[in-house]
Amino acid sequence: MDGSRYEGANFDLKEEIRSYWSKRSQTFDLAFGHRIPAGPEADAWQAPMRALLGDEPKRVLELACGTGEVTRLIHDLGHDVTALDFSEAMLKVARAKHAGKPRLRFILADAENTMEPDGHYDAIICRHLVWTLTEPAQAFADWHRVLKPGGRVLFFDGDWAEPKPLGRLAQTLISWIDRLVGADRNYDGALGERHARIMQALPFGKGLRPDMVMPLLKDAGFADVTIHPHAPISRAQRKRADIRNKLRTLVYRRFIMTCRKD
Repeated sequence: MDGSRYEGANFDLKEEIRSYWSKRSQTFDLAFGHRIPAGPEADAWQAPMRALLGDEPKRVLELACGTGEVTRLIHDLGHDVTALDFSEAMLKVARAKHAGKPRLRFILADAENTMEPDGHYDAIICRHLVWTLTEPAQAFADWHRVLKPGGRVLFFDGDWAEPKPLGRLAQTLISWIDRLVGADRNYDGALGERHARIMQALPFGKGLRPDMVMPLLKDAGFADVTIHPHAPISRAQRKRADIRNKLRTLVYRRFIMTCRKD
């Protein structure tokens, strides 16, 4: 991606992404899979963080923090968090949610060019960011730059372009339920048409798989690039979900990746 103008809009792709997520801020916490309720689901999201960060307080940079759901989980583990987002609307929600907390700051910045100091952080954490990077190689180089030697990266993501074979069946069942009982009022469909147009313009718009990311991370200087299963989080999400949301956990391939600054 060369930063070229976004087709169908009067501004470039990154501005369309900012506008899209700002719009989503109004309903983001209502949608299943975005809000992280306390209990089994929060514990499942925190497990990889505990494994990565250990017990001693760390300085963590959270990228694309959105409304601050993952922010809470990192902060609750006792770490100092700088939470960054490209959308002021998202940050407004996150700041209100976490008002008055110590060891926590929010900044408006680009996750692909953070402008943070060299060698400043022990770890970087993000959820559902990598698929939307416009310049992934540049982003990974910047993440490498801001980490201390030995610093770690943890990200949660998935292939949002192509459902799994089982996922197609799940989508069909969800559509049947929608027709029978009505659409889920708390599920906005991710502004489907707009989301699809953005995806078509992204490097990972046709799908994001771990094998696509690994060489880019290694080229940026990261070592110990490891894939971890997302299944424990999906299982935890299903424990308290209705049938429609249980099916949603089956639609796409999701994964967790970690790596280390060599």
